[in-house]
Amino acid sequence: MPFFNSEEERQHGLHQLQQRQKHLIEFCYTVAQKYLFEGKHEDAVPAALHSLRFRRNVHGLSSVELVPAYLLLAEASLGMGRIVQAEEYLSQAQWTVLKSTDCSNATYSLLHRNLGLLYIAKKNNEEARYHLANDIYFSSCAFGTEDTRTSGGYFHLANIFYGLRKLDLADTLYTKVADIWYNYVNDHYQTLLQIRAQKPDLLGKRLVNDTGLDEAQDAEAIRILTSVLNIRESAFTKSPKKIILVLKTLAMLCYLMMKSSKAKEYAIRALTLAQENNNVVEQKIIQEFLNVISAEEDRPAN
Repeated sequence: MPFFNSEEERQHGLHQLQQRQKHLIEFCYTVAQKYLFEGKHEDAVPAALHSLRFRRNVHGLSSVELVPAYLLLAEASLGMGRIVQAEEYLSQAQWTVLKSTDCSNATYSLLHRNLGLLYIAKKNNEEARYHLANDIYFSSCAFGTEDTRTSGGYFHLANIFYGLRKLDLADTLYTKVADIWYNYVNDHYQTLLQIRAQKPDLLGKRLVNDTGLDEAQDAEAIRILTSVLNIRESAFTKSPKKIILVLKTLAMLCYLMMKSSKAKEYAIRALTLAQENNNVVEQKIIQEFLNVISAEEDRPAN
């Protein structure tokens, strides 16, 4: 037990400890989320449990701050096929939210999204649709209807309609998801090009992550976009224009994540499709993107 010379030092020590625990809460939460988006459900459990423990230490046993950790554990349980365990974690989350007077729209959104996933696993599409609609509503209130954080609700709802063979509804929602991510990623990519045009000496000296997202959000983006791409490519009526959009988004996203070879692979697939369909405008855009990658590959290492 450390010895403090004064009450001020004791308070400072407690504050420092709390700050470290808050940092660990976010770190463990992000790690668990990343594993979930990568489909590594068992690996997510230890990090989610650590996040829950640190949250209890900092916020107490009945705080609404515990809800995100319960939801991580519920999602991990669903991924491992443990529906009863997932329901237990979701019940704890619901009860905590019910007792809270200051629950944020973002937390309500997360709760409804996970309840939606639970009912998808239980093959109760009506309940799943209800909760995912609520997820989209609360997420839109918190972040806006065109935010990447809202896109997850659209994506899961699209999957339900796709499974029910309501292809027009599914297509509309997949299009919205793709548009949201394209606009977000393209904005970051264009900003990067502008910075480089103003400061050419910065070429090749980017930060490790230029997406504006954390590792978990990067993993979520890749998972959602590759799923949409697979569905687009396997659909009965293929739309080259829609497939090209997703391929371009994935190409830019991978480029911003410093995965140039993967970015090039997606871009070449998009270019080939544009050529096959005589889409001159897209050919020019994609070729310019490939030229940017080639310029970096040709530049000598520092």
